[in-house]
Amino acid sequence: MKKEWYTAKELINFYEMPKTPQGVNIKAKREGWISRRKRGVQGKAVEYHINSLPESLFDQLSLHEPEVNYQTKLEDKYLIWREAYYQLAPNEKNKIMNFILRYGLSELVKLINEYDVINNKDVINNN
Repeated sequence: MKKEWYTAKELINFYEMPKTPQGVNIKAKREGWISRRKRGVQGKAVEYHINSLPESLFDQLSLHEPEVNYQTKLEDKYLIWREAYYQLAPNEKNKIMNFILRYGLSELVKLINEYDVINNKDVINNN
């Protein structure tokens, strides 16, 4: 099976599943399904990993597997940044945005460079 992540909306039409996305999300939370924020969308959309779904659903999905859309590598760095940002707590988001608006990204890079010197690392160049 190629597709590994499914949204609640994709799961509502299967046997023994709730008939609304909200119902699927409640079931997923109750049963502890592995989830992540859905890439490429704003808001709180999540998708669930195939290995955490009920076994009966896994069998059904393997019969109805949709075509997979792959993202280009050019978008990956932006998506990583956006994903990281959306996982921050509201006060952390505000702190970062206020810092960037007040001092700019160049000051953020200076702080990262200072971190590199203190910790003998090169975060920006992955050394």
